[in-house]
This record gives sequence, C-alpha cells and structure tokens, in this order.
Amino acid sequence: MAKAIFTTKVSPSYKDLPELMYHFPKTYLRQATATIGDWIVYYEPRREDSSPDGRAGRQSYFATARVTHITEDPSMRDHYYAFVDNYIEFSISVPFKVGADYFESGLKKSDGSTNKGAFGRAVRIIKDEEYQTIVAAGFLKVDEEMAREDTEHYVNADAQRPIIQRIEERPFREAAFSRTVKEEYGLCCAMTGMSIKNEEGIFEVEAAHIKPVRFNGPDSVRNGIALCRTVHWMFDHGLVSMADSGDIITKEIIPDRIFQLLNSDGKARFPDNQMSAPHPVFMKFHRESIFNSSNTR
Repeated sequence: MAKAIFTTKVSPSYKDLPELMYHFPKTYLRQATATIGDWIVYYEPRREDSSPDGRAGRQSYFATARVTHITEDPSMRDHYYAFVDNYIEFSISVPFKVGADYFESGLKKSDGSTNKGAFGRAVRIIKDEEYQTIVAAGFLKVDEEMAREDTEHYVNADAQRPIIQRIEERPFREAAFSRTVKEEYGLCCAMTGMSIKNEEGIFEVEAAHIKPVRFNGPDSVRNGIALCRTVHWMFDHGLVSMADSGDIITKEIIPDRIFQLLNSDGKARFPDNQMSAPHPVFMKFHRESIFNSSNTR
C-alpha cells in the first residue's frame, strides 16, 4: 500500500465525484492500484476547466479519503475509477508550498524551483510523513477548537494520537464537518434564514448531512446544509427536503406555525460560493431515500 496525491477539481471536467470516486486514465493505473486500502489527499490545480464557465482552481490540498477498490470504466476505454470512503474535507485549504518549503519533496528540484514535470502528474505517490504533515495542516483549526473546548483531555490524549486514527473517528469528523458547513452558510439556517446566538456567542445553527452518515454519506460541505435545530430534526426524519433548484418541499404533517418559519419564497439559501452548494447526487438521495416525495405541499 502507498499514500498518494490525486489531482482533481471539486467540479471537474473528468467524471470524478471526489467524495465517492476518482476517474483516471490507464497511465496512472499502477500508482492508483498501489493506494488500495490506504489514504490519499486530493489536490486542486490552478488550471481552469475546459468549459466556458471554468474557473481557476485553489492550487491547494483540500481533502483526504481512503481508497477501497478500483474498477474499469465500462464506457470509456483505458479509464478507471478509484472508489473511496472516509472522505473528509480540510478545514483549511493547504497550499502545495509555504515559502521555499514543499509539502511533497518530489515537487522540489535541487535548485529550489518547482519540478513542473512531477507537478503535472495527476497521481503522485508520497511518503507517509508527507501525508501526515499535509493532513495535520489541513485540520489545524479543528485541532485548535477541540483543544479549547476540552483542553485537558484533548492535549493529553486526542492530540497525541496519529492523525489517521483521529480522522477515522466520528467526534473529530463531526467537528471538522460542522465547522466547514456552518462557516460556508454564515452561521445561518438555510431554510428559515434564522441566526440565533446566546450571550456566550454560541450559535443555535447545526450542520446536517444530506445523505446521512448511516448510509455512508461523506463529510463534505456539498453533502451538508446548515439548519436550525427544529428544521434539522425534520430534515433528518424526512418531513422536509429540497429540490435541486433549492425549492423547499415539505410533508402535509408539518404544522402551519412551523411552515410559516420557512423562507417566504420557498427556497433554501445556499452558499454564495457555488462550489460549496449541495450536490444533486446527495439531494436526490435525500428526496428518494429519506423524504419520499409523496404527500407534499
């Protein structure tokens, strides 16, 4: 097994869905196969998509996941899919270098410049310690927040464990997911527009998984939505959902008093950054498997 960098964009021109699968040509089959059972880091390049509305990428590492298996693409010759689980996004995008220091030693030439040949490879094997450093940098804010909330326990126990052990466990993953989703939604409920906080500055809004964790829903901002506690409960129990357009759909059982709290135009408010908006794949799952679109108003 080996750890590696998989280069992709959150909304790629390739048939990737980073939260679930990575699409690649046969050129990288040997390297990708070596990662089965091990962890990879996703990297988003600067180059723009080939589409007219393509955008420049962040040129940074943005998530990690574990490769489970590889299958051949039945519809595209000499192309494959690497399927992943345990996907989790960093709380901080990590640049490929800081000053003269590179996170991947293979990207630095002897004269200190960037090895563009190596940089151009979409799948790059990396050392275990390089993986650890990248992931630790990506979750720095989560570590800091968890330490503030439970300093003695976290410093003496959690923070001392290897990063892979921590990112496999729900408390850490929930903290990272919650932080990212609530930040992208401006600490505001997407379906009611409410943003309430107490005297200590703690906000009532929560981060909900669109495709639930019990169905292997990924810890991705695109599989998340910020909701107030009552709406979060209704969302998890299939009383409310949303169309791909953002239109809120509800069950008849919801009392009028609760219905009146929803946004007056009947639409959920998604992040200004469209790359963080709910992905249609996850919204469709929620409608079909959690909500069940019959008996709506």
